[in-house]
Amino acid sequence: MGVYIILSKLTDDGAKTLKKNPERVKEVNEELEKMGVRVIQQYVVFGEYDFVNIVEAESNIDVMKAMVELASRGTIRTITLPAVEVEEFLSSMKS
Repeated sequence: MGVYIILSKLTDDGAKTLKKNPERVKEVNEELEKMGVRVIQQYVVFGEYDFVNIVEAESNIDVMKAMVELASRGTIRTITLPAVEVEEFLSSMKS
């Protein structure tokens, strides 16, 4: 399983949806799971982004498809960063 960090920012429509239905966050997480993307950790943050999500998925394609699906709704914009554990990186440097 690959690990990904997703930085997300609500659109105006997304903020309205979240205000009306805060539980929507959990509903979206369940939808992501059905798309093959499991949320490991999720944080609400201040600053340029509204959420930081750490997720895992079998492939880049699974994550890309899920992010396109979310973006198509017009409520959120995302940046996705593939992540590699430091130990895995260090081990690969020795090869």
